[in-house]
Amino acid sequence: MDRFHRQDGSDLLTRAVAPCVALGGVIVGFGFALKGPLDGLSHSEEAVNKDLAADRSSTWNTITLIWSHIGNTESVIGVCIVVAAILLWRTRDWRLAAVPVLAIAMQGLIFLVASELVRRQRPEVEKLDPSPPTGSYPSGHTGASTGLYLSFALLALAIHRAWLRTLTIIVCLCLPLLVAYGRLYRGMHHPTDIAAAFLNGIVCALIAYAWYRHRAKQLNRTEQLHPIGRR
Repeated sequence: MDRFHRQDGSDLLTRAVAPCVALGGVIVGFGFALKGPLDGLSHSEEAVNKDLAADRSSTWNTITLIWSHIGNTESVIGVCIVVAAILLWRTRDWRLAAVPVLAIAMQGLIFLVASELVRRQRPEVEKLDPSPPTGSYPSGHTGASTGLYLSFALLALAIHRAWLRTLTIIVCLCLPLLVAYGRLYRGMHHPTDIAAAFLNGIVCALIAYAWYRHRAKQLNRTEQLHPIGRR
């Protein structure tokens, strides 16, 4: 297994941390806009939450509870640790295994900062889940599941068997959508909370994967130039 290089840290700062700071600024700015110039949008989207609340049933209450749990902090971290450990064991490539960890860590930090600064109230409907101390904006469940499972989908592009690659990608892309609908249905978030969370998770997963691809190319180039020194 390759060791950590100084360039790994340098690239993390320039190719991961810096873009995430910019992303965080965009998400926080949009959150403040929803409480200011876009306040009319905030009020109009309440109709979506009220329509969903009016059509609730015991069956869908149970189904969406399961979907919502997919995005729980415990579920996301647990799945991430297990999959990262398997990737590290099978590939001996710690950078590859770090992709989902980096994705959910970055989106989680952005989520916490945005939630603390914006402090948006949750929809004015009956809530089927206990309200966490964080605000409604953005959706932590949706952002975390998007960052995690999109990073899995990106890594799945390397699977050789076409049917397994396609199945894995489809499942990984569907799970965040189920989480998002579950959070809306259960009255925990506004639609714009979900949209901001999708943006957060998608961009963080792409940034983490791009960092890995960049480092892999650099290391392969070094291996070709200095094959003996890399052994």
